[in-house]
Amino acid sequence: MRTIKKIQRPRALLCGMLKDGGRIFFLSRNERGVVRFEMPCIYSYGSEDPVNLLSEEFNKQTGIDGEVCSIVLEKRHNAGSRRRKYWIPCLVFEIKAKNKNAKISKEFSGYKWLSLEDAKKEKLSRKSEWIRKS
Repeated sequence: MRTIKKIQRPRALLCGMLKDGGRIFFLSRNERGVVRFEMPCIYSYGSEDPVNLLSEEFNKQTGIDGEVCSIVLEKRHNAGSRRRKYWIPCLVFEIKAKNKNAKISKEFSGYKWLSLEDAKKEKLSRKSEWIRKS
């Protein structure tokens, strides 16, 4: 008898919004010569505490010790494919930090401070496509 391994689907996308004036902190990723931007984020798969999960991931991705505050935006995110959509909530939390000097993880190529309007004009990663609908 053949067993089929079930792939666990994410339940939500948790994003951290760190602001400085009217600008928001975005990480950049170089994907085959194309630079794409995204907010620091992580998928939540189950019963994890979203605040702790995002806090740890935000610190890991940015090197900034940020405090996760309240939810500032609730959107929808397609965690599936373009053909087989799988919509999950996208929860954007405000992040407060005393020091905004980033030491980003190696998975990213850099970072940039952008206004939300400027971010909509940039190439965005799949995890940040919801920004275009904001």
